[in-house]
Amino acid sequence: QVQLVESGGGLVQAGDSLRLSCAASGGTFSSAGMGWFRQAPGSEREFVADFLGSGGGPRYSASAKGRFTISIDNARNTVYLQMNNLKPEDTAVYYCAASATLGEALSLQYNYWGQGTQVSVSS
Repeated sequence: QVQLVESGGGLVQAGDSLRLSCAASGGTFSSAGMGWFRQAPGSEREFVADFLGSGGGPRYSASAKGRFTISIDNARNTVYLQMNNLKPEDTAVYYCAASATLGEALSLQYNYWGQGTQVSVSS
């Protein structure tokens, strides 16, 4: 059974940094994709960043590009999200996601989800 466990959320001030981690067990996703989504109160869940396997590399949303960096440690089956220069609008529950196939990841069809970790940014 696949499990994704996030950690690293918290309450920070605008301009601060946080690093989220997500450890996967019960499956390997190095050839497919792992990523991060977020959901703010009253909003739909939105894509933040992902890392595609088979040499696909990282992808970022417009709001994440230039401030967030996604990386993956295939040996540890863990994906990270380094978030710098955080803004109040980054406040959300951040979810780790993994895809069973590269094709599904390419179309943002993620199959597995973590329980989420809260990130709160005060102004």
